[in-house]
Amino acid sequence: MDQLRQVGEALGGVQALMAFADDLRINPRQCSLLADACALAFAAVAAEVRAHLRFSERLAKWKPLEAPLRELHRAVRDAEGYVRHCLEPRDSWWARAAAATHGADCVEQHMHSLLWSVALVLEAVELVSEVTGSDPDELARRRLLFAKDYDRDMLEPRLFRQRLGARYLATRELAARMDAAWKEDRWLLLQYLEERRSPGSPKPLTRNEHRLADLLTAPRGKVHPASVLLQGDFHVRRRLVGNLKEVQWMGESFAVKHFVGADADAVGAEAALLTSVAHPNVAHCRYCFHDEDKREFFLVMDQLMTKDLASHVKEVNNAKRRVPFPLAVVVDVMLQIARGMEYLHSRKIYHGDLNPSNVLVRTRHADAHLHVKVAGFGQSAATVAAANPRPSPRASAKAANATVAASNPCIWYAPEVFEQEAAKCTEKADVYSFGMVCFELLTGKIPFEDNHLQGEHMSKNIRTGERPLFPFQAPKYLTSLTKRCWHGDPAQRPAFASICRVLRYVKRFVVMNPAPAEQPDATPPPPPVPPVDYLDVEASLQRRFPAWQSGNAAPRVSDVPFQMFAYRVMEKERNRAAILHIGGGGRDKASDSSSEGNSLCGDESGSATLSDADALSVSSRGTTITTTTTRSLPDRAGSRKASPSDRASSRKASPRKVDSSRVATRLAGRPEKSKSMEKSKSMGVVRPPQIIRRTQRIKSDGHLNSDVIPSPRRRGSGGGHASDSEI
Repeated sequence: MDQLRQVGEALGGVQALMAFADDLRINPRQCSLLADACALAFAAVAAEVRAHLRFSERLAKWKPLEAPLRELHRAVRDAEGYVRHCLEPRDSWWARAAAATHGADCVEQHMHSLLWSVALVLEAVELVSEVTGSDPDELARRRLLFAKDYDRDMLEPRLFRQRLGARYLATRELAARMDAAWKEDRWLLLQYLEERRSPGSPKPLTRNEHRLADLLTAPRGKVHPASVLLQGDFHVRRRLVGNLKEVQWMGESFAVKHFVGADADAVGAEAALLTSVAHPNVAHCRYCFHDEDKREFFLVMDQLMTKDLASHVKEVNNAKRRVPFPLAVVVDVMLQIARGMEYLHSRKIYHGDLNPSNVLVRTRHADAHLHVKVAGFGQSAATVAAANPRPSPRASAKAANATVAASNPCIWYAPEVFEQEAAKCTEKADVYSFGMVCFELLTGKIPFEDNHLQGEHMSKNIRTGERPLFPFQAPKYLTSLTKRCWHGDPAQRPAFASICRVLRYVKRFVVMNPAPAEQPDATPPPPPVPPVDYLDVEASLQRRFPAWQSGNAAPRVSDVPFQMFAYRVMEKERNRAAILHIGGGGRDKASDSSSEGNSLCGDESGSATLSDADALSVSSRGTTITTTTTRSLPDRAGSRKASPSDRASSRKASPRKVDSSRVATRLAGRPEKSKSMEKSKSMGVVRPPQIIRRTQRIKSDGHLNSDVIPSPRRRGSGGGHASDSEI
């Protein structure tokens, strides 16, 4: 309840700022779009809460809503900061206009976070509603209504938009506004400056303001005289990473790339490339200035970033931490890097040198979240040499303490790069480098820093298949994705568009299933595991939507709700298939699934099955659970035939009493020792392991109806090993 109230308060802040919408001269259409989207998001969430939840049960059953609502609150709070940034210039309106007019943060960052958070909260409301109330008929009716929304026929963008578009903020009107908001703001800015330039303007422009107006209205990529930048309030504050410097210009802080004595053609080519892109996760250039007499170039970048990822990981990493960042932050950073690379690849721009030193970061919130930008693409040898022609003693000391990445850059390169230099700037080579960056994020260690693969034979060993070793039990659904990215065969590496979709849903899983808190002097509980392979789900969806396979189309934020919904539909479908065949312990051969290499959950077989405990349905009082026992074996043709004993036992279903604490334990996703195991231990009998893999309860699975859930038949009370038929 407190999280929902905080979302409402943040929305009130946005609406209070938009009361002065007539005074907005910087990005008014984008601010209006963001404010309307926040209002629609809160209205959709509030409507679902009113329709399916009970206020009297907020203290007992609303716990799964806290983390998703916290993400929604963060998105609305960031939107408020964006509107405030455009409405309230601190010192100079011209400086704020120069910093905000060419950005795409409204749609690509804030709208993306908002749409993702709304889908997350709606799913959490659905899960809580399945245990809301005490009437079994009402609970069954509510489950049936939700099941209709996740029918496979709904995997059609047009049908999804018609039936669920208003709930998920996936309407045509909102998508059209996202596509046109930046263009409309650009046109409004040009109109405003033309009015200021006219002779009859009540506020005529000064000479310096005329230059700034020409700067704002000029096409991107145009080279301006350096006098426009150096006149007035301009001074260098400090040196940042590489050739970046933090400067003060018109009262605002900017990051500037400074080149001295560089080749004009090389710098011009890099400036043209950096000004042709615009994405919140890509470091790009807003304006380019040139001093012909001093042979200096100044590239004013889009945003001030404090450090690179390699330095930040080294700062936050220590002996007391197993990992440098919380798992939610790691997945968020991975997603931001992947989104930046997806944008570059959609424009046929390949990095060729992706590593933590070329990933810029800055802290965004007090909870360790980071804003990430991919940098270092499009650099030529001439611009790199001119970046720091006369290094200072302090810079020399930093260079002396450089990381392994500087002395052994080949650890970030794909194996095919060592055989052919032209393969360096390819899509699959960038995916390989991304996998190595993910390894450092997950472990806090530089790949191969344990010196087991150092020296002149490193490149040879990498070509033969040597890869870094994870030093501890990292989440397998992330390590498996990392290993797919650094696969030796480039054809087996996924595209960044697929990686973004997978990581977007993995982030949803991590938020909805936080790892249990570690207790001192106690064995840490096992972390939650996804119920299905998300990379396998991605492969199935690619077969259904061939346009997803290419990954060459420009990504659209308006497609995020349907992508999240499609993953949810496939997840539910595979859970149902696993439950229906749990008695046989095998995989449904008719279901579409990819090869074993697509596994993302760490299961060697690539399958995801549920235990009989997961197939229980909690009744109205929370203490009576009804199970139906069935048994079936596959015949030669692959179909399953029920035995006579199975048919007889399936007609009998007896309720059994369980402790409410056990029910709560299973709902929370924590593993619990079975009584049969304890009994067999007390009898001194060690039974062989079951063939069926047990998966702990995941909140996102929902609470399934017990009438359609088979459970394995209990074995006889006698000791000894089980027969083949019993297994």
